[in-house]
Amino acid sequence: MPTTTARSAPGATVLTTGERDVLRALGCGLGDAEIAAALALPEHVVAELVVRVLGKLGLRDRAAAIVHAFDCGLVVPGRGPRGQVAAREPGGGRRTGAVPGPPLRVSVLGPLRTSLAGRPVDAGPVRQQAVLVALALSGGRSVSPRRLLADVWGEEAPDGNVVPVYVYRLRKSLRLGECRDAVIRRDRYGYGLARGVAEVDAACLDDLDTRSGAAERAGELAEAVRLCGRALGLFRGEPLAGLPGPLAEAQRLRLTRRRAALAQRKAECELRLGRHAEAVAGLSALALDEPLNEPVAATLMHALRRCGRRAEALAVFDRVRLRLADDLGVAPGEVLWQARRAALRGDGPATGRAGEYRPGTGRAGEGRA
Repeated sequence: MPTTTARSAPGATVLTTGERDVLRALGCGLGDAEIAAALALPEHVVAELVVRVLGKLGLRDRAAAIVHAFDCGLVVPGRGPRGQVAAREPGGGRRTGAVPGPPLRVSVLGPLRTSLAGRPVDAGPVRQQAVLVALALSGGRSVSPRRLLADVWGEEAPDGNVVPVYVYRLRKSLRLGECRDAVIRRDRYGYGLARGVAEVDAACLDDLDTRSGAAERAGELAEAVRLCGRALGLFRGEPLAGLPGPLAEAQRLRLTRRRAALAQRKAECELRLGRHAEAVAGLSALALDEPLNEPVAATLMHALRRCGRRAEALAVFDRVRLRLADDLGVAPGEVLWQARRAALRGDGPATGRAGEYRPGTGRAGEGRA
């Protein structure tokens, strides 16, 4: 069946206003991050709008969308966009030509990245970066100087005014125009990021996680898989890689576990949809990152069995059993023994959650076969 091209696709009139804005931005050659900055939208929302635009217009990829934007007259060759990409006012109105908010973007799902009005910002030395992370992950609440000392330095907290000094430096790096206090505020409770000034990728992750869980519970498995994939795509490596302090370590552990839970949910939904090979690919990568996570290993074994790869499923059991013995001095839990018995028999359903992941051990239960 031939692929639909931009020239044979429906006109842009089938799109909503927001989708037309995205198509116009695509025609200007903007990437997701630039479109998000121009339209004051989270990047994951932009990505979903791009998918909808391609689907409604029957376009195969972004390159076809660029051609279609020119064909529709949204973008004029040699003259750039016909009218600026419209930014949205906080109240829902539209304005053009201005850089919209939130202007500060903080990415913690990998090595820390900070940008202001679309441009990368150097957040300073690692302890200063950790102060910014503590403010960004506070959920809009103020953080006291004492709390910041404990979160960033722990028992090695220095004497003196190191927190106010770091906050002062961050204000200088992150100031908007001539207003130094626009990004970091101070009140009687401590320091915090000004309301509506920052977008943190961890918050986008939480939103996608909640939505994917709701879709799974509603039986919308394909949507759950899509949302899990979007959430996993936010990760750029080890969360907060290289940042010191108790808070960074705790968040690193929390976000790593969240990543594992999302990957497992995605794979389990794929299994229920009959997408066994896709589930195996995702679980195999996760099992390398989480070698002691028994629920992940058990789900991988069931996926391999369903693909007719029983020998490989049994090899997963042997590998995890040896790691558990060498690293923790324990035997596999019941969830792994069940997966082994199912692989030996060549039957057994094992859909849905293979077990609850117990933080710090990767163990699902203490039962023995």
